Amino acid sequence: MELTLTTAIIGITAITSILGFNRPELLDRWMFIPYRIKHRNQWDRFILSGFIHKDYIHLLFNMFTFYFFGGVVELFLRYQFGQGLGGIVFVAFYLLGIIISDIPTYLKNLDNSYYRALGASGGTAATVFASIVIMPIADICLFGIICLPGFILGGLFLIYSYVKGKQDSDGINHDAHLYGAIFGIAFILILSPSSAGMFLEQIKGFRLF
Repeated sequence: MELTLTTAIIGITAITSILGFNRPELLDRWMFIPYRIKHRNQWDRFILSGFIHKDYIHLLFNMFTFYFFGGVVELFLRYQFGQGLGGIVFVAFYLLGIIISDIPTYLKNLDNSYYRALGASGGTAATVFASIVIMPIADICLFGIICLPGFILGGLFLIYSYVKGKQDSDGINHDAHLYGAIFGIAFILILSPSSAGMFLEQIKGFRLF
């Protein structure tokens, strides 16, 4: 596996997450807890919470997804801004994805001392949807079984995340998925407005069958 910023982020996240599995005090300090952020000014939780996970399955799913889509976004940004600056922009993009995706959750749970969340899902969702803007008709496969073009599967995912976020009944932070995805789309379109035209051009002639 080539050493890129994508793989470096995966490596760091794997190490910190595995450390957290065996150190409850680390999880407690890094976890996303809006109440403590507000009342103890622990704003670093916005970033730290993206580098810990509930268990190996949670970690594997997020990092496996990030590996495949992160490479696309990293390559795109390096092409747009050059190797050095493009790398900096990519890291900033990922960290902002983690932060911004959690802002609605923070505002919703400011005074809920019981609410907790963790994981890189917001940053991962931002990366997936940024790559969909770049390559909208490339297939994305769910569990290697159902494969659909990214713009179709992405649209379905946005609807699903919105509905499940409103229900708020399964212990998953669907709002982070939704707002991470929206951020990923907006980030690419703001930095590269021509991507909108390229996106439309690619899907215009698409035929599912």
